[in-house]
Amino acid sequence: MTEIDAKIDALVPAWLHLPDIAEMLDVEVTRVRQLVKEGQLIAVRRGENRALQVPAAFIDTDKVVKGLAGTLTLLRDDGFSDEEMLEWLFTPDPSLPGTPAQALSENRGTEVKRRAQALAL
Repeated sequence: MTEIDAKIDALVPAWLHLPDIAEMLDVEVTRVRQLVKEGQLIAVRRGENRALQVPAAFIDTDKVVKGLAGTLTLLRDDGFSDEEMLEWLFTPDPSLPGTPAQALSENRGTEVKRRAQALAL
């Protein structure tokens, strides 16, 4: 869990608080915190209260977006910090097209993971 700078904050179109995610996933807030701790979600401190928030694009109605956890693991293995992962996921990539986060939400995770793996080379 990290503080977020304005540049990366501006890249992410919408954020969710952990209790909202818990409600969407129909789990306890402690389970959402566990997902963050396990690296399946990225949470950052932002806003007036410095409350933990997760990009809304990481949640698909009632589940975590398919392929997100694997992509985060690949990026972490490549040495990316949480902020660098957010920047990469929400920066438009003309070869996708769109952002890697959009591609994941559109079930194009294989393409995203291929690009994440290429970063390590």
